[in-house]
Amino acid sequence: MVQLIPSQDAVMQILTRTGAFREGHFVYPNGKHSPHYFQMPLAFRYYDTARVLAVALSRKFRLEKDISSQLPKVAVISPSSGGIPVAFGVRDALNAEQIYWAEQEEGKRMFRQYVNQGDVNPCIIVDDIIRSGHAIEETVNLVKSLGARIIGCGAIVRFDLAPNEVEDVPVKSLINFDVKIYDDGDCPECKKGVAPEQVRF
Repeated sequence: MVQLIPSQDAVMQILTRTGAFREGHFVYPNGKHSPHYFQMPLAFRYYDTARVLAVALSRKFRLEKDISSQLPKVAVISPSSGGIPVAFGVRDALNAEQIYWAEQEEGKRMFRQYVNQGDVNPCIIVDDIIRSGHAIEETVNLVKSLGARIIGCGAIVRFDLAPNEVEDVPVKSLINFDVKIYDDGDCPECKKGVAPEQVRF
């Protein structure tokens, strides 16, 4: 089963080919500069690509005994709209019983669905990309407040600045990316005079 998970290089080729990974000079909404930009929805607009990525991530979860032993009675949860395609793909590949996704409401992360205490199965939190881990942390707190246990967490891409585990569960990813992020005055691309492109998360 392990050999069916594509290498990090193979996944990067997919993201580059689909335009989901770009190199240049980018300014994020928080004012930070970077020579790299991931726009993951561009990879998930193609069914075949979305399927390959989601199935590969699901295989990493299936290798964990605590997860495989509880299938199909698990929930797959996305912290935000960007992770919904990943969540549906992983849910399908694992034949998981439930799927939920959260969104920000008045500054607080809430489930889009109406969920009662005790409704949520042991859960796997998945996203397209984990940059700081803040959205994952908020989702963990949301899930715990409903009495559910986190048995897995992962994303297609995890920045190396992000946590590598949550609730003592290792974060699975297809790519661990050594991201370069600079303040305005420290950016090498600015010093070279390369015009920046404003992008969104």
